[in-house]
Amino acid sequence: MGAMTTTTPATSSACCLPGGQPLDDAEATQLARVFKALGDPARVKLFSLIVASANGEMCVCDLTEPVGLSQPTVSHHMKLLVDAGLVTREQRGRWAYYAPAPGPLFTAVRHLIGH
Repeated sequence: MGAMTTTTPATSSACCLPGGQPLDDAEATQLARVFKALGDPARVKLFSLIVASANGEMCVCDLTEPVGLSQPTVSHHMKLLVDAGLVTREQRGRWAYYAPAPGPLFTAVRHLIGH
């Protein structure tokens, strides 16, 4: 005698339940700005250098050598990180100092994982 198997019909609502509310246009734009800013390896490295800094900030003059880029190129990358809200910029004399502002990154991750 063979074993009898039964199947339960699948309900259409059991699959793919939403984990939270979808992003509105403004939130999607801000998240895209954050991820676009981190879409370049040089900017990821610059952001990680600033986050790992012992005194919580770095001068643009100290960021050029670790990434092997010119000061104008580093300044351009830093502008994109500032515009995305990932770092803050403070002008001191002729030098700009950058400090991490991880809030937008945490927000982006929270939105994507639904918390």
